[in-house]
Amino acid sequence: MSKRVETSQERFKRLATMRTNAVLRRLRILGNCANRQIYSYTQAEVEKVFSTIERQVKEIRAKFHFPKNENFRL
Repeated sequence: MSKRVETSQERFKRLATMRTNAVLRRLRILGNCANRQIYSYTQAEVEKVFSTIERQVKEIRAKFHFPKNENFRL
């Protein structure tokens, strides 16, 4: 019995789906910290958390962008 080899596109879809769902799950858990009856925080702390997350998202997003025209000359 031969096992079918997963294509790079299939592997990307499988892993991207799992990893995206994991990130979304963790973000929902982070959202639990918004409960002021349980947690105390400042607006500055909230800004620091989300600016860090947003910066990381920008860095990761940039990895997925490809240059449209790559004309190189010496």
